[in-house]
Amino acid sequence: MNPDEKRKFGRTSLDVTAIAFGTAPLGNFMREVEENVAEDMIRHAWDAGIRFYDTSPMYGHGLAELRLGQALRWKKRDDFVVSSKVGRVLRAGKRSEIDFTPWNNAAPNTMTFDYSYDGTMRSFEDSLQRLALERIDILFIHDIDRFTQGENQPEVFRQAMDGCWRALERLRNEGVVSAIGVGVNEWEVCYDAIRQRDFDCCLLAGRYTLLEQEALNQFLPLCEKQGVAVVVGGGFNSGILATGATSEARYNYAPAPRHVMERVARIEAVCREHNVPLPAAALQFVVAHPAIPTFCAGTRNVGQLEQNLEWFRYPIPDDFWADLKSRRLLREDAPVPRCDHERSVSVMTR
Repeated sequence: MNPDEKRKFGRTSLDVTAIAFGTAPLGNFMREVEENVAEDMIRHAWDAGIRFYDTSPMYGHGLAELRLGQALRWKKRDDFVVSSKVGRVLRAGKRSEIDFTPWNNAAPNTMTFDYSYDGTMRSFEDSLQRLALERIDILFIHDIDRFTQGENQPEVFRQAMDGCWRALERLRNEGVVSAIGVGVNEWEVCYDAIRQRDFDCCLLAGRYTLLEQEALNQFLPLCEKQGVAVVVGGGFNSGILATGATSEARYNYAPAPRHVMERVARIEAVCREHNVPLPAAALQFVVAHPAIPTFCAGTRNVGQLEQNLEWFRYPIPDDFWADLKSRRLLREDAPVPRCDHERSVSVMTR
């Protein structure tokens, strides 16, 4: 597969590259990324042909937006697509009084949830300022899921379907943004959202991966029917599909449970038989689905970014996917890439 391949973003007029550059690490998630490293990564992504960049006010309390905007400021605006998020409002504060967890040395802004109409409009306008761009192409309502909101999720979801929705619908109708959607950790929340409101897209962190395909039951078929584009992040299930079933393997940001370790070990065995790197299979599998035009990957340095690009380009034989399905390690109805070795391109097949 070619990471710089342009693909239609659902029913919208946007085209995005098959890999999107995720900026969460640029917000100094867990540990600091130096300014020159952040600049080098965005420059390297651009030189590799990546033209879709995803960010959020949450990432480093605004730091990721500041860094991304600085790097893209002198590019031709029609040459790239930017997505950001609403649902949190930032306000300037004293660095000594802000709890930045889990961000390290972030921007000096406090951060509060706000899914109201006014809060959404303020969040959007503030993001424009930090990015110093005249428009944001895609806006997602951020973190209205059970993973983030816990027992308050039903009420938060209701607030977002009222307040955020009205603001985003207005911005789309006025042509200020091209696409609106939700960005969450659970496909069920995306499913509920696109059934209730006329969203163009979803950003799903994990939940459709080489390990998990429950989204094929209801969510992804509905996306195909409605022309809803799905951006998938977290395609490594927070680590284990990159590292393999090692003693330090992480799954959903925690030590991987035994049944997950065993299943990944079986997938790795098939990878060895076909000389396919496990991470390459994980990356390429995700974007084989016709509703998923792009995979969003965040990296901490140029080396990690280049490794992702190499995995994305790695030729995977058709027999590999057939073997996974025959051994019941992959759902039979899951779309998979098909490698045309003569032309070194991939097409989709069920």
